[in-house]
Amino acid sequence: MRLKLNLVVLIIQDDAYGMIRWKQAVDNFTDWGLTFGNPDFVKYADAYGAKGRRVESAEALAPTLEDAFREGGVQLVIVPVDYSENSRVLVDELKNRVREVAQ
Repeated sequence: MRLKLNLVVLIIQDDAYGMIRWKQAVDNFTDWGLTFGNPDFVKYADAYGAKGRRVESAEALAPTLEDAFREGGVQLVIVPVDYSENSRVLVDELKNRVREVAQ
């Protein structure tokens, strides 16, 4: 704020060590100590004079980023991440694609 910068910061929020947690679940390890809470980053940004925005859907990501860049100043964009599709995409579909390419 003091330097009057135009800066957009993107925070990918999963409230956990998400990729590690997912990988451990795939390998049948115990889920232990990998989840935690985060502060409300939107309120945190607002408290310091920046503008905080939370993306609520995949479709809202591009417009939210466009608004942040257009508005200028320091903008904090929070993007929640859901790893529920990882097994389907990174294990099942990828395995099938590799088989197709190998033939």
